[in-house]
Amino acid sequence: MEKFFKLKENGTTVSTEILAGLTTFFAMSYIIVVNPSILSQAGMEWGAVFLATIIASIIGTLVMGLVANVPYAQAPGMGLNAFFVYTVCFGLGFTWQQALSMVFICGLFNILITVTKIRKFIIKAIPTSLQNAIGGGIGIFVAYIGLLNVGFINFDGGVPALSTLNQPAFWVFLIGLLLTIVLTVKNVKGGILIAIVITTIIGIPFGVTSMQDTTSFTEAVALLPTTFGAIFTDAGIPSLFSNAAQLPLVLITIFAFSITDTFDTIGTFIGTGRRSGIFSEEDERTMETSAGFKSRLDKALFADATATSIGAIFGTSNTTTFVESASGIGAGGRTGLTSVVVAICFALSAFLASFISAVPYAATAPALVIVGVMMTSSFKDIKWDDLSEAVPAFFAGLFMALCYSISYGIAFGFITYCIVKIVKGEAKNIHPILWACTALFILNFVLLAII
Repeated sequence: MEKFFKLKENGTTVSTEILAGLTTFFAMSYIIVVNPSILSQAGMEWGAVFLATIIASIIGTLVMGLVANVPYAQAPGMGLNAFFVYTVCFGLGFTWQQALSMVFICGLFNILITVTKIRKFIIKAIPTSLQNAIGGGIGIFVAYIGLLNVGFINFDGGVPALSTLNQPAFWVFLIGLLLTIVLTVKNVKGGILIAIVITTIIGIPFGVTSMQDTTSFTEAVALLPTTFGAIFTDAGIPSLFSNAAQLPLVLITIFAFSITDTFDTIGTFIGTGRRSGIFSEEDERTMETSAGFKSRLDKALFADATATSIGAIFGTSNTTTFVESASGIGAGGRTGLTSVVVAICFALSAFLASFISAVPYAATAPALVIVGVMMTSSFKDIKWDDLSEAVPAFFAGLFMALCYSISYGIAFGFITYCIVKIVKGEAKNIHPILWACTALFILNFVLLAII
């Protein structure tokens, strides 16, 4: 195990990696029941999506851990599943089989741009100031996810506001947050995971921790054939391209899937990998000079790219690298052993879904908040007294949370960066790839406005 995962080389131990894996899993385990609840609205069988979600998560996370040896977990992404149902199916009128087909093609496109190392070149073209802004911005985004998940912030009046502390979940969350802060500040090993477990137990007398009714494993297995391979039936890919008049809309939608998926992943890797040392400068030099996939970042990008198409085959929307992986990294996870532990937990969850789903948001939200605090340290390396750096960094960092999207935060960062450079007469210093990405983001906004 030491030789395979290179634990000593990465400054970690088996126990630390196991704790990190458990922390990541519990921080993202909500996807097991939330994803089928969303996709079933498009007509898909809840049980089939439930099992497809778990299978896609296991395969994607194992590839990330065993091939790339990095502590990232994969699962169907939030936001992308909502786009799948509410925009593609409800808004544009595509069937869920056609939407899955688009996701599959999106995955193939992501594999193509990864094999040709386009995604790698995009990462290297991002200025250091924006990389630090993305890292800090993801910290804000992760903490914001935690606060929204537990309902601590609400939009009842049309604007964000602090919820009235009159619900048991809020008190459980505050207790958990206090516990997490204390254990983290005291550098207690496995402190974040310990806080999740204790807070879950505390939630029992408050009525916050309770097991949910879910589809049994045998029922899910019986339903899986309704989604597995559906993209290869007449209702899938063939029907997607049977109407020539609809082809432009199909291509636009695939493009929207791809650009969001691509930059969500890039942002997550930059935001968490640089600060923790998972993707070091030496790793990037290897990535730049070597052929094939020899660096950890190259392999991680490839693992992420393949997961989307695999998930679509089984019957779920875009599988992507979860930003909640930051919680495990914050707990000390540094190698693929963390991911293997997450994958094992996902496998067990197929049989223990009601128990896994008993862990409330009130118990996991504190972990996301404290990890967010850790990640915002990236902001310190930005020259805030230089507006040419501060303006793009501000938009990149802040808009991730405001738009609830990593890719949109990156988009606004890129756009304002180009504007600032043009105003200063330094347009020639903008990397050609950055120009291209900015143009694609603007095109994406225009196309989304049209459809």
